[in-house]
Amino acid sequence: MREIVAFLMQGDALALSVDALALSVDALALSADALALPNLIRYELMKCCTK
Repeated sequence: MREIVAFLMQGDALALSVDALALSVDALALSADALALPNLIRYELMKCCTK
């Protein structure tokens, strides 16, 4: 019985670390978007101004 509980707890810990990994990937994607945004705005401004 104790082995089953330990196994289930291991599974929970694994699921939590997978969630944490997914969250950090999301955060990374968001920061990449935030970095890309000023470049996009600059590009759009250049497009407008150089007509």
